[in-house]
Amino acid sequence: MHPNFDLEPAATALEAVVGAITDDQLTAPTPCTDTSVRDLLAHVIGLTEAFRQAATKEAVGRSVPPAVGPDSDLPADWRSRIPAQLKALVAAWREPSAWDGETEAGGVTAPAAVMATIALDEIVVHTWDLARAIGRQPAVDPTHLTILLEFLRDTPPEGTPGMFGPVVRVPDTAPLLDRIVGLTGRDPACGVQ
Repeated sequence: MHPNFDLEPAATALEAVVGAITDDQLTAPTPCTDTSVRDLLAHVIGLTEAFRQAATKEAVGRSVPPAVGPDSDLPADWRSRIPAQLKALVAAWREPSAWDGETEAGGVTAPAAVMATIALDEIVVHTWDLARAIGRQPAVDPTHLTILLEFLRDTPPEGTPGMFGPVVRVPDTAPLLDRIVGLTGRDPACGVQ
């Protein structure tokens, strides 16, 4: 199957935000409830590898739900590891075979094309989370926003347990990124920093 989209613009945006994080910002809160920048960076390390393995299908039958929270370990090499893992993730999803059949990540099995969209959602939304935590505005590819809005459009008001909190109502006239983060249970108007 031919890839539906390229993850590189989203990965590049996340890499730029990660590169701007200073050591004194690691304890800063993020829009994710009870999650610091350090905790979210540890989650990003896990998810980038999990979704790379989903693309190669090496995770099928072996994936487990991600750990997020204050007990998450952030490796000392996170500044170089995250960009390297993002590049590997992008390369893996550029392979046409990545988009074939079913695959698995985080203990969830789904058609590969759906899993790629979930990976895109994770990257874009956590880019926003981290950018918001450090007072930056992320660059997001408009095509990715259109894909994600369609993907998240039918999110139930109570959210999706294990993935998203209750939907935050955002006007239909709001920017696409605000509407997307609202659908994932985040308030685009919140001030974290």
